[in-house]
Amino acid sequence: MSIQLTNVEILLYLSIPLTSGLVGWFTNYLALKMTFYPIEFVGIRPIGWQGIIPSKTRKMAEKSVDLLTQKLLKMEEQFAKIDPEVVAEEMRPGLEEVSRKITDEVMHSQIPEVWDRTPKTIKESIYETAEQELPIVVKQMMADIKANINELLDLKRLSVSILMKDKALVNEIFLRCGKVEFKFIERSGFYFGFLFGFTQMVIFYFFKPWWLLPLFGLIVGFITNWLAIKLIFEPKNPLKLGPFVVQGLFQKRQLEVAKEYSDIVSSKILTTEGLFEYMVRGPGAEKLAVLLKEHVETVVDNTAGASKGIITFFSGEERMSIIKSIVFFRFQQELPISIRQVFNYAEEALDLRNNLRTKMSALSPEEFEGFLRPAFQEDEIILIMIGAFLGCLAGFAQYFILFS
Repeated sequence: MSIQLTNVEILLYLSIPLTSGLVGWFTNYLALKMTFYPIEFVGIRPIGWQGIIPSKTRKMAEKSVDLLTQKLLKMEEQFAKIDPEVVAEEMRPGLEEVSRKITDEVMHSQIPEVWDRTPKTIKESIYETAEQELPIVVKQMMADIKANINELLDLKRLSVSILMKDKALVNEIFLRCGKVEFKFIERSGFYFGFLFGFTQMVIFYFFKPWWLLPLFGLIVGFITNWLAIKLIFEPKNPLKLGPFVVQGLFQKRQLEVAKEYSDIVSSKILTTEGLFEYMVRGPGAEKLAVLLKEHVETVVDNTAGASKGIITFFSGEERMSIIKSIVFFRFQQELPISIRQVFNYAEEALDLRNNLRTKMSALSPEEFEGFLRPAFQEDEIILIMIGAFLGCLAGFAQYFILFS
């Protein structure tokens, strides 16, 4: 009977390191989940929970975008790679169709009788003049865009607005780029907890107060989270210790993370279509309109000059002003559609994915740490204390299960 009891006691004591390891793993796992989930608040305020990062989407979005706008991308450098001549050539087929359509609309609305009686040869001459003029406008427009890109395209505002609309995307940036580090935090909770469990086992063999296991659970929950985070980012630079070279896990993966980050940004945040759409429809559209208006008016003047006096003779100065306004308004309407023809070329010229990856790979360890670190720094102590609290609760459960 005593032998059986001794064996049970041995098993109970040996279970302490294993239980401590499971506590370390579970507290780290749950603390990470609570960092990112749920995306929306669950509960009845003020009682409930929302993931730390989703609860501060704007702040986290701004932090994640700061590296992008301050260290990685200068839009004036990117758009300098776009050749206005190529853009005009890419848009030429669409512009020819648009110029004819707008010319017909304007003539029928302003001088319908005259336009219906105008000989076909003269109409074709007017069409051809407009077709020749619009590519020139596009080239001039692209030159203006390149010269005023920072006024037309607020990179931070655009990026933050996209992330604010999609809280899950903020999570995705951190989760995909830090997937190895987050998995390490989970697993290290078990390893560290298991090691601490041996100390706990020895102490508990000689000294058995009811509060010892909860206390150790709290310590394990606290230390495993704190230590795991430290090992992810420290040391920043490679440190040689005898035959070993030690460096923070995240810093070691700089090339891999740079690839992951550039893929997300170029495919979901700063797409070529999104950049151009933002310029022609976003806050910069008013500035773009001012740049465009003068060029469009020149097109109308040149086209009118090639109409052998028909337009100017029958229209007069006041009617010409109306015609210019109509052409300008219609060209603004057609531009977002016509500009789609240049997306493939622009994406190739901008090459955001490769440029981002190259520049991020070249960041210093300190600059690179600033990318993932905000996910932990934002209420980092809360993350660690959650681990400690959960560890304490697990310690109580451990005590009652093993020694009730």
